[in-house]
Parts: sequence; structure tokens; C-alpha cells
Amino acid sequence: MEQLINDLKLQIKEALNLEELSLEDFDENAPLFGEEGIGLDSIDILEIIVLLEKNYGIRLANPKEGKAIFQSVKTIAEYVQANRKK
Repeated sequence: MEQLINDLKLQIKEALNLEELSLEDFDENAPLFGEEGIGLDSIDILEIIVLLEKNYGIRLANPKEGKAIFQSVKTIAEYVQANRKK
């Protein structure tokens, strides 16, 4: 799981051009939305959805699940681990 979390942090950082965020400072438990976290918006989440489909074969069938899945990098990793196709 730790490797998956590190892979996701790197992939998200690259996909969203978060150059100001070092991987060491990218807390896997930090909220992805809002000022407490890294401040992502809905466009960023669309990029992450594309990343998950491309790299892990994951399609979000129910958009209502998104709020729980995209709370943090750790919740994304848990979802990937449970639903990975590749």
C-alpha cells in the first residue's frame, strides 16, 4: 500500500503540475480540497479520474462515490487497491 500511495502522489503531482509541492510535504492523509489540504478543485479531480482510468483501469461508475474516494491520497489508494483492473 505504501508503494501505491507514493506512486499516486508522484502521478498526481505530475498530472496537476504541482511543482511547488514536494513529495515529502505531500501528506497522504491531507484533504485534497479546501485550504487545509492542497486546494484542488473539480477540474483537478477530473484529471485524477483520467489518471486512475489510464494507469489502473478504474472507471468511476457512480459519481456520488467521488466525495468519499477523493478525500485524500490515502482514500484514493484504498479505492485503487480494492478496484484495480491492471
